[in-house]
Amino acid sequence: MIRIVWGTGHAATEKASFDTALAEAGLHQYNLRTLSSVIPAGPTLELTGTAPDLGPTGNALDVVLARQTSPPAARAAAGLAWARDDDETGVFYEVEDTDPETVRELLRAGIERGCYIRDIDYSGVETKVITADSAPDQYTTAVVVAVYGESKPLL
Repeated sequence: MIRIVWGTGHAATEKASFDTALAEAGLHQYNLRTLSSVIPAGPTLELTGTAPDLGPTGNALDVVLARQTSPPAARAAAGLAWARDDDETGVFYEVEDTDPETVRELLRAGIERGCYIRDIDYSGVETKVITADSAPDQYTTAVVVAVYGESKPLL
């Protein structure tokens, strides 16, 4: 299964803001391995919002990550778009910006191109965009993450 999860966060540093957004998405206890955006045949896709327990703390999770971390007083927006073909292979496309409308426009353009070069029907595209409002003295992060399966031990 591939789960689509998301979160937002505010903190005094960029890294802490990102960690807070990962905590809201249920991913803060894992080491994330970023994948390119190809969806293999077979797994179902489910929008879960927050990840369930996917294994022991410190394990690795394979993900496609859209992440925007913005400076204080700026909002953050991140989004994923995805499409699958008849054989259920497919593609993700991820975009980050401070403006959610820009994210939506870039997602449309990017996933359209990704579908074209893979000969995937563009009419079945789905998207998830999340926006985090700005905080005056804190960094702001928005994440949307496609999580591939369960975690795996690193060692």
